[in-house]
Amino acid sequence: MSPSTVSPSTVSPSAALVSPLLSFLTPPPGLDPHTDFRLSEIEGASGLYSLQAAAEPETRMFVLDAGVYLPDYAPVLSTEQSDALAIVVPADAIVLVVVNPGEEATTVNLMAPIVVNTITGVCAQFILDGQDWPLRGELGALAA
Repeated sequence: MSPSTVSPSTVSPSAALVSPLLSFLTPPPGLDPHTDFRLSEIEGASGLYSLQAAAEPETRMFVLDAGVYLPDYAPVLSTEQSDALAIVVPADAIVLVVVNPGEEATTVNLMAPIVVNTITGVCAQFILDGQDWPLRGELGALAA
């Protein structure tokens, strides 16, 4: 497969996934040694999820469904990245972005999205080399 654009899903991750259990190819940065996580929607906050380590639920991060908050966000995956997740067509993928709540602003990491194969639940956090996405983009400005 040649490099492909992965568009944010129009279907929520919880509805599109076969299972809420996600398996990372390698541990997400800062969460080593964990690779198995549970994706849980935050009640009352459509498109916001908690990603908790299956073996240690107190180890978690918050992620947003890019399709809900960032409909213009369309990262391009390399052939190697698509192949690693067995993504054949863009519709096989859901794009999540890590949320960093702050006192003054909430930021999202668009340079390193979490891409999930909706069929298998296998996912990875990829660094998008050569693309002009912010590492700490202010959510309010990006979602406007």
